[in-house]
Amino acid sequence: MSACAVNPVTGKREITFVSEASEIKMGEENYAPMQQSQGAQYDVDPALTSYVQGIGAKLVDASKSALVSDRPFEYEFVVLNNSVPNAWALPGGKIAVNRGLLTELNSEAELAAVIGHEIVHAAARHTAQRIERSQLLQVALLGTAVATSDSSYGNIAVGGAGLFSQMLNQSYGRGDELESDKYGMRFMSIAGYDPQGAVALQETFVRLSEGRESDWLSGLFASHPPSQERVKANRQTAAELPAGGELGVDRYKAAMAKTMAAKPAYDLYDEGRKALGEDKPDVAIEKAEGAIALLPEEANFYALRGDARIKQEKYSDAVKDFDDAIRRRNSFFYYYLQRGRLYEELGSNDKAVTDLEKSIDMLPTGPAYFSLGNIAAKRGDKATAISHYRKIAGGSGELAKAAQVELVKLDLENNPDTYLQKRCDANSNGDLVVTIGNGTPVTIAGIRIAIEYTDSVGRQRRVDQQVSGQLAAGKVLSVNTGLGPYTAGAACPVRIVAASVVEKK
Repeated sequence: MSACAVNPVTGKREITFVSEASEIKMGEENYAPMQQSQGAQYDVDPALTSYVQGIGAKLVDASKSALVSDRPFEYEFVVLNNSVPNAWALPGGKIAVNRGLLTELNSEAELAAVIGHEIVHAAARHTAQRIERSQLLQVALLGTAVATSDSSYGNIAVGGAGLFSQMLNQSYGRGDELESDKYGMRFMSIAGYDPQGAVALQETFVRLSEGRESDWLSGLFASHPPSQERVKANRQTAAELPAGGELGVDRYKAAMAKTMAAKPAYDLYDEGRKALGEDKPDVAIEKAEGAIALLPEEANFYALRGDARIKQEKYSDAVKDFDDAIRRRNSFFYYYLQRGRLYEELGSNDKAVTDLEKSIDMLPTGPAYFSLGNIAAKRGDKATAISHYRKIAGGSGELAKAAQVELVKLDLENNPDTYLQKRCDANSNGDLVVTIGNGTPVTIAGIRIAIEYTDSVGRQRRVDQQVSGQLAAGKVLSVNTGLGPYTAGAACPVRIVAASVVEKK
């Protein structure tokens, strides 16, 4: 259902498909899992988060005097432990800034430009409109593999966090970006910042996008594409605003001092993640240990070493690494996911279930559900195994296909009509011909069909027929039942009542 609403930033009337209440609910429900999917909160320097939140609060207060109408948002701001330069806003005013973006900025005014820009995206419904345009509310996205980079764990997320993670890589429209720049600059000017900070920021973005800074292209530029048009528009907006205001260069440097001192350690970590993605676990371990020596309190460095040891099949050593990570940060799903999968590999199923379920509480992922399904199947708990596999079997990718295989193995004999497709037609003699399709990833045999019909004297009859041979994945076969007459287009009187999976030898 659509409705007409006033954009509180521009004052224009717009058709909306997502209500304000729905926006707020989406933001509240997905903010925590989205943080998990993007690396979780940056807790090594909590004072930096407080600093960012203070700037955000100033800009929110400034925005209230500039908006046509206020929106009942509870704005929140977090810093994420992610090296990719990025910032994003969820509907309802839930905003995040990555550590990797903060290390590239030069002043408090530039940070205010970033935050003001994201506030406009939330207030002007840009994020909600992206959902409407891309129909994310109707899309099911499921994870396929554990990420080898900490830039995003959204590729393994199930549900809303996975959907919104994909949205982060979709560009805002040209109009949305220009609007967010313009009104974000007004907010920062009201808050006492020099709007030239926004000009300098866009000039930097354009320069980096034209250079060799490829990491930026996978981060901020994916959703916020820079352009000379934006630089020109920002210069014009700055000329229209009161001159002066704070840049806050020294204050920003002071707030960033600890994080900038830690940057060499995070650079080593990023190099280690890259090496691991290139299947070089020895190099990854070397980089992880170098990072640990520089910043031993950062949990991610131990997780990197643990992931590398998994590659080397040193599972017990890897468990110890994830123990170390959890002791330092017990609020990140990934450590519990990986340790749970290790416990499964080592046969400690009770410990595995505890960790995997804890990881799902923080961020539901395909790998966690798959492992829980495997453990339940080993224990003979078919109903629980089926429930876990179903959560991921509807997606695409190798993990979803593996879940489909296990699901069919467990459930086909009880519900064959659910997994095989059928169609009824009439041949030239009027006989009923049944076409059966196998949409599963396995070969199926032992198919039996039941034809239920009313005979010429009004009696209910059922005839069972066995289908000979095997039906490979993705294939169809037709069976002439010899029964008739059947009128094409009439209700199909056939049910599939038996089938079995052909196990590979």
